[in-house]
Amino acid sequence: MLTQRQLFLQHNAQTSLTPLLLEFVRAKGIYLFDNAGKKYVDLIAGIGVSNVGHCHPKVVEAVQRQAETYMHLMVYGEYVQSPQVNFAKALADILPPNLSCTYFVNSGAEAVEGAMKLVKKFTHRTSIIACKNSYHGSTQGALSLMGNEEFKQAYRPLLPDVKFINFNNADDLTQITPNTAAVFIETIQGEAGIRVPDVGYLQALRKKCDETGTLLVFDEIQCGFGRTGKMFGYQHFDIIPDVLLLAKGIGGGMPIGAFIASAKIMSVFTENPILGHITTFGGHPVSCAAGLATLNVILEEDLVRDVQKKGELFKTLLQHPAIKEVRGRGLMLAVEFDSYETNKAIIDACIADGLLTDWFLHCSNSMRIAPPLTITEEEIRDACKIILKNI
Repeated sequence: MLTQRQLFLQHNAQTSLTPLLLEFVRAKGIYLFDNAGKKYVDLIAGIGVSNVGHCHPKVVEAVQRQAETYMHLMVYGEYVQSPQVNFAKALADILPPNLSCTYFVNSGAEAVEGAMKLVKKFTHRTSIIACKNSYHGSTQGALSLMGNEEFKQAYRPLLPDVKFINFNNADDLTQITPNTAAVFIETIQGEAGIRVPDVGYLQALRKKCDETGTLLVFDEIQCGFGRTGKMFGYQHFDIIPDVLLLAKGIGGGMPIGAFIASAKIMSVFTENPILGHITTFGGHPVSCAAGLATLNVILEEDLVRDVQKKGELFKTLLQHPAIKEVRGRGLMLAVEFDSYETNKAIIDACIADGLLTDWFLHCSNSMRIAPPLTITEEEIRDACKIILKNI
């Protein structure tokens, strides 16, 4: 009889020639457990997904309760479904007034795709600007906004009229003109190796967009929902976007994404043509129930309060001659080494030692640290000991 690993290799599509082939059977809090009973510290939270930890009891309860009530009923936007309504209202309650209308989708890439349509329809413009070394997803439209040719060249032609500027370079803002529909930008760049922009840069970007009638779209798919030490990354910079993109950590482990704007902007989907954006499973009742439970856990347990402190503890403990820099904000960190080879060897050794981490798509010499926000100081110290041991 074939093993699960053998069946995986035979029947599941592969995304690399050397998958990790770790076989997990259970997850709880910051830990994953394999089929031999070995415990692993999940220092990347499924790539920024499990902000409240794996299988948080309140999220599990919300999923079970909603699954017993109803699941899929109708394509998004026609029926009044309480899980969608309640989650959208809860998001509006913690966001500025101009971010009061939410369109739920299934993933971050879908949020990007929907927002691309939205900004073009609202502005009647076609040009979009993104940043070099950006990552917004792997679907065709989102891939068109990716600022790394290595991951794009095999799939051309992609969308036309997309331009790229250097992240955190104020001189490049002159490329934003009255012909620009929107600037799509990660509030803090993720796959570039966690790049935090200057406050003045984002404020100048906001000003330039206002001057040219360009919509400002913040991709907070990785940095939203408490990961940086504030509920949303833009709160570090004292500005507000026109469109906000969320996914990953907002579902507590369930698949869900969202793009959020004003009711005025979002209204362009209602006519010319009618059903201007459609998704069958977007805003799935079970995912929305999980999302609301996740938000309530973050607020009720005040998980954001100590995120910055926990991030600083990582920075303090991860001191070693081989570590060139530890950068980032809160629990969205990158540990930089001299090369990919050095980084990969340390990552592999850490995995063998029961600690899961990885590298970044556009910064392969840096190690990702993005654990559940629930990680304790003691667990941080234990994790750092494993990393330092394997350098």
